[in-house]
Amino acid sequence: MPRSAGLWGERMFVFLSKFLPLFVYPLGLACILLILYLWVNRRQPGKKTLIYLVLLLFFIGGNRWTAATLQRTLEWRYLPPETLPQNAVVVVLGGGTESAQYPRQMTEVNSAGDRVLYAARLYHQGVAANILLSGGNISWLGARTSSPAEDMQEIITLAGVPEDILWLQGKSQNTYEDALYSAEILREQGVEEIVLVTSASHMPRSVALFEKQGFRVIAAPADYSITEEIWQTLWHPTLSDFLVGIVPNAGNLADINSVMKEYIGMLIYSLRGWM
Repeated sequence: MPRSAGLWGERMFVFLSKFLPLFVYPLGLACILLILYLWVNRRQPGKKTLIYLVLLLFFIGGNRWTAATLQRTLEWRYLPPETLPQNAVVVVLGGGTESAQYPRQMTEVNSAGDRVLYAARLYHQGVAANILLSGGNISWLGARTSSPAEDMQEIITLAGVPEDILWLQGKSQNTYEDALYSAEILREQGVEEIVLVTSASHMPRSVALFEKQGFRVIAAPADYSITEEIWQTLWHPTLSDFLVGIVPNAGNLADINSVMKEYIGMLIYSLRGWM
């Protein structure tokens, strides 16, 4: 068999291994069943408006282009600064760790764990003279063995950051309280300017909150999901990329949920005068 045919077969296998399972996962299967329902009842169009709207919502909200475009509207508001000050105070917002509850053997990082790792990198680059780790337990989410601030302390010290430069703020239960309670510590230390580290999508709301507290804020985002390469590839897809990206995917819906959470949070915080 010619090598080109074998290569084509391998590529087809990779494509099918990504494409076909989309119709087995709950969201894809639900779309197939809704389409089947519409076909079986095609002689009764007046009774199917709601089904069409549900399908439209799945395909608009569940495809890769909608999710990525909305994510980019948040993430690219603050791109990495070309230069950062030396010997600054770095503030890291919690949300990137999971406490060491059994059967975990240690504190673990989640999808936002880049925040903590990036803060450690800033220390090793000489940017951070002190690092404030901000995050408390949310009471209604159940008991944790430690606060997010303490969890971040465990991870960041594993990355070679000394404990004696760390300040912990473990009372906050939301981003507004991150800014409020962190501000108390920062003012006690005479700090007027901070380097703020959080996820790129979370940065617009976070910067506004800390500026409202009276600080000069230098945004140092981490945890970008939309890179320049991903963005360019998205708008110049291969046929395989297009087919995989257009089918509703629960991951894309989850991304849109996160974006909506940020925009709703900004609206509510603005109405309350917090930012």
